[in-house]
Amino acid sequence: MKIATWNVNGIRAVTRNGFAAWLAEEAPDVLCLQEVRAMPGQVPAEALAEAGWHRTWHAAERKGYSGVATWTRAPLPSRLGLGQTRFDTEGRAIWTELPEGIRLLNVYVPNGGRDLDRVPYKLDFYAAMLDEVRAGHARGERFLICGDWNTAHMPIDLANPKANQRTTGFLPEERAWIDRFLNEGDLVDPFRDRHPGKSGHYTWWSNRPGVRARNIGWRIDYFLASRSLATRVTTVAHRPDVMGSDHCPVVLTIGPA
Repeated sequence: MKIATWNVNGIRAVTRNGFAAWLAEEAPDVLCLQEVRAMPGQVPAEALAEAGWHRTWHAAERKGYSGVATWTRAPLPSRLGLGQTRFDTEGRAIWTELPEGIRLLNVYVPNGGRDLDRVPYKLDFYAAMLDEVRAGHARGERFLICGDWNTAHMPIDLANPKANQRTTGFLPEERAWIDRFLNEGDLVDPFRDRHPGKSGHYTWWSNRPGVRARNIGWRIDYFLASRSLATRVTTVAHRPDVMGSDHCPVVLTIGPA
């Protein structure tokens, strides 16, 4: 099973920049999109042209803001949100029940804001996610969480860690929550497990001229998997050459049990 995640920074914009061609070539079984910034009725027809998809949308109440969508090849049970109105009105999470009892969470974690005013909200969002993962693990469930985490976990996950120690996305209190997901949540970062100590693997770049070409980026889009599921991950890779957004897709494949 191949699962792709991509913060498209606006589904209407990415549709004009090769989205359909990429999707046909990549051919995932599940597609998780973040920051779609549109209600379902606002999505361009060309973004919906490929047949065979069942699409679940969680749009923000505020138009043109946030929003996630999960596309699957077959209709699957799903649930919107984290069960807290203050998060769910922003359209940031979709739970999908994949085959073999795997719970997939497509998530768009809030940004902490330039003046850091949204950092407490962001950390509360992490806490709500982790509470559900811990409770699910206690029931014997397995999780795969993917999307835009809006945090670079370690210094290796961004090009300029020293210059960004007081920038949201690399604050100590944000990074500590990723540690908590790995430790208290008993989750694994399959990509970093396969590329330990290797820098230059990024998923987001500023729109400033030349930044992406010089690969001055951050790794803030990734998968975390339950430890019992992570052993079945066969590949996980970034697609930095795929344009259309300031983020690139990340693609993971799970082998048979």
